[in-house]
Amino acid sequence: MTAIQLISKQTTEAYQWIHTLIDTVEEQQWEETPDILESNISWQIGHLVISIYYHTILVIKGHQEDVLQQLPLKKYSELYAYNTDVAAATGKLSPQVLKAHLAIVAQKSIAIIDSLTPEALAEPLIPREVVHPVATTKLEALSWNIQHTMWHCGQIASLKRVLGNPHRFELKKTNTTD
Repeated sequence: MTAIQLISKQTTEAYQWIHTLIDTVEEQQWEETPDILESNISWQIGHLVISIYYHTILVIKGHQEDVLQQLPLKKYSELYAYNTDVAAATGKLSPQVLKAHLAIVAQKSIAIIDSLTPEALAEPLIPREVVHPVATTKLEALSWNIQHTMWHCGQIASLKRVLGNPHRFELKKTNTTD
């Protein structure tokens, strides 16, 4: 497996984890904000839309017009960027819209990763006004996207638990005879 294939596979799996978690949360619970977590599913998904765009699209290939025509990036930046107010974002975009926009950025993200050459992974990021918080190369940004996405999956799993709908791992016993 090449480095590109590995990054693509791990990114795809991280995105699948988002759906594994959110597809079992009733949409009327998406905006419930437990005091103990000070977040909700809507904010988490809005944040993932903007962060996936940033970490796997913008700093890797630059703005992508096809994506920008389908989602209001400026609105996402105002509502769901790091340190934005969860309460201010609540009620702004429906779960259906958030899911649709997540699908758009996830699909574009994987397409961009799959289009890269192995040499491109070592290239510096496309310069932006805001410097990437942890990465200087494309590989570092793509790796961070996986880590960041899974971090938010953990937050979503915590929200599910507090909302009374904990994730149920389907653990299976092996057929070993020890």
